[in-house]
Amino acid sequence: MKTINTVFNQMVSQVPPEVKQEIDFEMDISNRIDFLMKKHHLTKLEFARKLGKRPSEITKWLSGQHNFTLRTISLLSTFFGERIIEVSA
Repeated sequence: MKTINTVFNQMVSQVPPEVKQEIDFEMDISNRIDFLMKKHHLTKLEFARKLGKRPSEITKWLSGQHNFTLRTISLLSTFFGERIIEVSA
């Protein structure tokens, strides 16, 4: 009988590289938002109120499963006064 790790590794190996990259980007953005919230001493509720969002939306952003638009990334960068992502040429 296969171990859970073996089955998991087989499943992960079948995920296309572009999907893995997308997941990495989503997690990086979520981690950056979490870092900036902590840096500015903001709870999810305070952050949501200041942005005019529902706390459940902030929870989704922090889950790493949100497909951020450029508009949202720009909003967050402006709000924090810092870049959320870096793009280099």
